[in-house]
Amino acid sequence: MKRVTPFLALTTLALAAAPALAQAPRETPPTPGAPKDFALAAVRTFSLPNGLDVTMAPYGITPKVAVRLVIQSGNVDETAETTWLSDLTRDLMLEGTTTRSAQKIAEEAAQYGGAVAFNVGMNESFIGADVLSEFGPSMVRLVADIARNPKFPDTELARLKANRLRQITVAKSDQKQLAPEKFLSVIYPNHPYGRMFPTESQVQGYTVDQVKAFHAANYGARRAHFYVVGRFDAAAMEAAVRESLGDWQAGTEPVFHAPTPKTSRVIHVVDRPGAVQSTIYLGLPVVDPSHPDYVALRVTDAILGGSFGSRITSNIREQKGYAYSPFSTISPLLKSAYWAEIADVTTNVTGASLKEIFFEIDRLQSEPPSARELESIQKYLAGIFVLQNSSRNGIINQLQFTGLHGLGESYLRDLVRKIYAVTPADVQRIAREYLKDDTMTIVIAGDRRVIEEQIKPFGSIID
Repeated sequence: MKRVTPFLALTTLALAAAPALAQAPRETPPTPGAPKDFALAAVRTFSLPNGLDVTMAPYGITPKVAVRLVIQSGNVDETAETTWLSDLTRDLMLEGTTTRSAQKIAEEAAQYGGAVAFNVGMNESFIGADVLSEFGPSMVRLVADIARNPKFPDTELARLKANRLRQITVAKSDQKQLAPEKFLSVIYPNHPYGRMFPTESQVQGYTVDQVKAFHAANYGARRAHFYVVGRFDAAAMEAAVRESLGDWQAGTEPVFHAPTPKTSRVIHVVDRPGAVQSTIYLGLPVVDPSHPDYVALRVTDAILGGSFGSRITSNIREQKGYAYSPFSTISPLLKSAYWAEIADVTTNVTGASLKEIFFEIDRLQSEPPSARELESIQKYLAGIFVLQNSSRNGIINQLQFTGLHGLGESYLRDLVRKIYAVTPADVQRIAREYLKDDTMTIVIAGDRRVIEEQIKPFGSIID
């Protein structure tokens, strides 16, 4: 008798069971629960005499704690001549302090169960880590040392500048980077928000003295907020913060120059001869998170292009096959924001893609969405919000966002309620008021010779 292997036996059983499984009635999924307000228990915020703000929030049951020192400084503090100086400052700060080498910093963080993260953004920079709760106070002291006592070794400068130059070279070869670079420069002329990359000569010319000066001007207690989220000994963590940062120099208050964004219905072409795809950036400035219409604008964006089931995505991806992953987004900055539809489309349908994008914008302006479509998007956004609040660093991200934009404690608590309060008529009004397609800036990186005739109907081509 021939032996049946376990795999064949299992396969036979599965095939035999298949008809029964196929005939099993489908179960109706449970009705989703009512959306709930978001609330953190026992959040405590206080300030030190030097101006440092501290927020401590117990969260979760896992014995880990996330600590993050946020500095209100970043690329926005650069000039046209010092683009990416903040990034180079970050690079050198990670090369060690006056008492710890770069290797020692990495080893200590690993011993605590984490790794140091140091990010430079447009409006803020942060240093932090997610570690075992018992090492929370030690991690506080390590973060403070990195922020306060960088050694700025001159011996590492050439290597770090070479790394940045390679990064720029790679980015400049990618039209997915060239399109947003042009788009931002048009929307935010003569402002840090409009600058993505420095020149090679700028990077080559940066000195350690410039880095030290940037650090001295922008890193200080008045610009800083220390966040602690997770499971921790509150007394021990507060003592560590006061001990390591209580005598930090106050420094200067943030100096911010609000941009004057511009937009008009013209087309900018970044010529990429031979490109098989066109990268489209299409959009305009909109209201920032402090504006009462911001939440409704987010809902409108999600319907139009900001979710996988959105109208533009369904149109040019699912129905037409013009693009694989088009999407729209609202990019919030301090005192400004912009909306953009972004799509990589096959070169020969560049014009057709623009036609469909504008069709969907116009349709939303002329006809409100159905209650069912709106409810689906509201559930999606509420669900995303819940996921964003499901980790220690996620909670810090939310607190950091509300702090930067001055939104107050009620913003996170009331957000789900505000999402569900948006009506179909609100969406139509927002589309009409803020997504005015006759003033949208269009940037296309692609083969100009192939796409020029296709895109002429959508605006004047000015470069």
